[in-house]
Order: sequence, then structure tokens, then C-alpha cells
Amino acid sequence: MFTITKLLAITATSLAVSTASAPSAWTVDPSHTRVGFSVRHFFTPIEGRFDDVNVTLAWDRANVAASHVEARIQVPSINTGNTKRDEHLRTPDWFGGTASNDIAFKSTSVRPSGSTQFIATGDLTIKGVTRRVDVPFRLIGVQEIPASMQAMLGGAKRIASFEATLTIDRRTFGVGTGMWAETAVVGSDVDIRIQVEASEK
Repeated sequence: MFTITKLLAITATSLAVSTASAPSAWTVDPSHTRVGFSVRHFFTPIEGRFDDVNVTLAWDRANVAASHVEARIQVPSINTGNTKRDEHLRTPDWFGGTASNDIAFKSTSVRPSGSTQFIATGDLTIKGVTRRVDVPFRLIGVQEIPASMQAMLGGAKRIASFEATLTIDRRTFGVGTGMWAETAVVGSDVDIRIQVEASEK
């Protein structure tokens, strides 16, 4: 006979499984998180970064498939160390000219590709153009925080560091228009490096 007791037991088991499979929400530390890039000017690699980055991370090392990540980068915060060049990069020639002033990434899946290597597949949107991309990343390390230090670190029980690298063709997102679309002056491939530090409380 199917009794109330059995129903409660099944419900409790389902909730336990659901809770176990839910990834932990990690708080990303913006002061120790960096989105940098490198692109060639003729033959010289020129590096830059975005100073305003927001990352939301849910991470479960035991169930990687349940993890997900979202990132939003404010284009006006681009910084290549040259004011004139940065102003040009904010124009419609490069990143400007759209209603949105941000670059966004939202993962659709996360899977392992090695013992500490993973791939986040998701939608990358730049200048209103969305492409599906694979973002390889690695878990650099996880540090357990002693109870005596947790209050000093905002209640963090552990700290994890991640690093992602990928290369995109800027032209597929409409970055670099007119004379800048096909030119030997600025390379078409952009190498991106993302470093994230996050804490679990």
C-alpha cells in the first residue's frame, strides 16, 4: 500500500538528491580577476584588458556537468595603456555602435577534458553578434581556509583559482569594420586569457 509515510520518504530522498546535485555558488573576487587579450599590430603583440568585469560562477568539482558560468564585460573599460587607442576602440570602427556596451558569455554546458582541465561551451556575444564557442579552462588550485582566517576573508571556507584561454577571430563578431575589417595592420586573431579567483562560503 502506498502510504503517506512512503510518500514522505520518497520526497525526502528526492530533495536530498536534488540538493546534492546543485552546484555551490562561488563569489568571484573582482580585485583578483582579470580579462586580458593580445592582438598583433603588424607583427608586434599588443596587450590590453577590460577593467570592469562581472562573473557569476556555480562550481561543483564532483559533478562538473552541473556547473555553469556567466560573464559580463563592460566595453568602455577597455585598457591598452594608450588613451588615444582606447578611445578609437570604443568607436563603431571597433566595439562601439551598438545598443549594448558589454560583452557577454553564458555557458550551456561544462565538461572535463583532463584531471584539472575542463571545457565550458556557451554563447559569446560581442557587438550584438552571438556565436557558440568552447572555452578551455583549468582549475589552478583550491585552498581550504582555516576557521581562524575565515572571518578575515569574508567568511570564505575555500578559495579556488581558474584560468581560461581561447582565440577568436574578431571579424566573425564584426569587430573592426570598414578599412579595419581586412587589414595587415591589426591581426584578425585575438588571444584571450581569463583569470578568476573565487571563494565558497
